[in-house]
Amino acid sequence: MQEVRIYTDGACKGNPGPGGWGALLVYGEHEKELFGGEPNTTNNRMELLAVIRSLEALKQPCKIEVYTDSQYVQKGISEWIKGWKARNWLTAAREPVKNADLWRELDALRQNHEVSWHWVRGHNGHPGNERADQLANRGVAAAGR
Repeated sequence: MQEVRIYTDGACKGNPGPGGWGALLVYGEHEKELFGGEPNTTNNRMELLAVIRSLEALKQPCKIEVYTDSQYVQKGISEWIKGWKARNWLTAAREPVKNADLWRELDALRQNHEVSWHWVRGHNGHPGNERADQLANRGVAAAGR
């Protein structure tokens, strides 16, 4: 299996408001930058879309290290999702899971890969996270046009 490192970030100007997502994919010496945005969205949706679009970009099953500054994404996919699925996409408080459409998509995409999820502190000088942040802001700018 090929090994890929993915750095992701989401951004939103207003919450909801124009938002963007960004991702840096690193495979050996190769790098690929991805970004996009939506005119009316939330930060959490952009954080999720960054990971989803990254996994969609991979052409074959890979061993992946995902680095995100979103505890929502990291804890959601590695801890909370098991309970959500067991309760038919309801929270422990029996409320519908927010962004369930994106969580389902992410859950399906990750099945093709061996994924490890890592949280990194945002805006703390981590090179991969800083680049993903810049890409997410490019997505915001594109969405605001």
